[in-house]
Amino acid sequence: MKFFENNETLVYALGGLGEVGKNMYCFECGNEIIITDVGITFPSGELPGVDYIIPDFTYLKKNENKIKALFITHGHEDHIGGIPFLLSYINIPAIYAPNQAVGLIRKKLEDKNIKYKNLYVYTEQTKVKFKNFNVEFFRTTHSIPDSHGIVINTPNGTIVTTGDFKFDLTPIGPMANLHKMAEIGKKGVTLLLSDSTNALNEGMSISESKVDETLSELFLRHDGRIIIATFASNIYRLKHIVDTCKRNNRKIAIFGRSMENNIEISLKEGYIKHKEIFVTPEEANRLDSNKVCLLCTGSQGEPLAALSRIANGTHRQIKLQEDDLVVFSSSAIPGNALSISKTINKLYLQGVKVCSNTSLADIHTSGHGKKEELKLMLRLIKPKYFMPFHGEFRMLKSHADIAIECGIPKENNFILENGDVLSIKKGKVQKKGHIQAGDIYVDGNRIGEVSSAVMRERKTMSNDGIVVIIANIDTSKKKLIGDVNITTRGFVYVQENYELIKKLEEISTKVILNSIKNHVIFNEIKANMILELTNYIYDVTGRRPIITPVMIDIKKD
Repeated sequence: MKFFENNETLVYALGGLGEVGKNMYCFECGNEIIITDVGITFPSGELPGVDYIIPDFTYLKKNENKIKALFITHGHEDHIGGIPFLLSYINIPAIYAPNQAVGLIRKKLEDKNIKYKNLYVYTEQTKVKFKNFNVEFFRTTHSIPDSHGIVINTPNGTIVTTGDFKFDLTPIGPMANLHKMAEIGKKGVTLLLSDSTNALNEGMSISESKVDETLSELFLRHDGRIIIATFASNIYRLKHIVDTCKRNNRKIAIFGRSMENNIEISLKEGYIKHKEIFVTPEEANRLDSNKVCLLCTGSQGEPLAALSRIANGTHRQIKLQEDDLVVFSSSAIPGNALSISKTINKLYLQGVKVCSNTSLADIHTSGHGKKEELKLMLRLIKPKYFMPFHGEFRMLKSHADIAIECGIPKENNFILENGDVLSIKKGKVQKKGHIQAGDIYVDGNRIGEVSSAVMRERKTMSNDGIVVIIANIDTSKKKLIGDVNITTRGFVYVQENYELIKKLEEISTKVILNSIKNHVIFNEIKANMILELTNYIYDVTGRRPIITPVMIDIKKD
């Protein structure tokens, strides 16, 4: 684009700013583009019928010949979920990802029947070089193994992107490489992009080993069956659940496809051991209750997840027992509190015990660092400029304030929106221009076909319903054949609103007769009918349902 110069380095996000999820960040210099992460996010109830939301790849498609590689920080869906959609639209010469993420990506591509050969595993020792970019990596701690930050050396300065991270001094897996982070900071960093998910939360996050202790106590105290719901992607949580079951002589049955996939990959790669501990649901049902742990999805109250079906009594293989203990080893994602509460109430109604994360029982900890951990990252990396990412705007703002506390001048902090472009030239960073960025809705196998107009219609139907008017017309004789028929869905109950329906029939009939008398074409008849009925319905009911006239031309001999 005209306002970009060949000798500057550009940084822009196609997702991840002003939102939690859909992470996708791009770095451009000369005739080269590298990408970090391609995530998805899941829709709220305001987007009926939408399965996923992915970034808008339009700008990358226009600059496809510049793309050199995609680098993945770790294997969570909000960082790898968009890869199949990206590969179906754009040629990506190579994908570099840590070992666990590679396993998850391969499985994802197999499920979509996408063949892709250039998928490479990187480690902390890996270095990838292009004409304008030298890329290297440093180990971080997160809730999934093999999480990394990325260092991008450019002709205009060094950029560091943290990926998702926390600082855990007693982790279940390997420690974050604090020494390498300090070395990177000592060499000099021009721009830091850092995870803002927990930027509103004071203090430091609880160690994963503390959660391990609490879960171990629950297993020792409870003599019945234990049902644990947690995030399928939280591999370290799954690991110490497996280890705890092994110590307590319990077998594990898995429920939920994503849980099965993550356990399978983790067993294969050695992150989780004790394969012999896993049994089928049928085998679990035959064992004594104190010898069983059920591990399932549904910690967020998802209606179709395993735990919700168990709570509803509709699961084909598992029925609740009086001595069951259900453990929610997770915290509520914003917006999910109501659905989680409904699931918990259903469990209590069935007479089982429920344990969730509270100040009295630490059975979950976040994989994202809180304020003190964000400060530590800033102190280690010591950037000249700072761009908070991966968070809602209130989180980004809080993170920018933290950076100011850590000595980064206010004018060197950039709170951006998706599509905003930062320019780095000879070590100086400034905001410069905007590229196309937005949300693309995935509905089944259809990508981008669900427009904003379609979403408005779906919302209208969900709120106000639909009114369908069916009329048979003989255009040759300019006659209405029979009566106008009106049906509704989600608007009013016809049998209890006879007078309203009758009035709508009268208005429709009048519009049709006046229109055919004046030789009005079908499309104009429909437009006139929609206008008249919309105004009347809104005056009477205060609602605006979708009105769909169906005109059938019947010519009688």
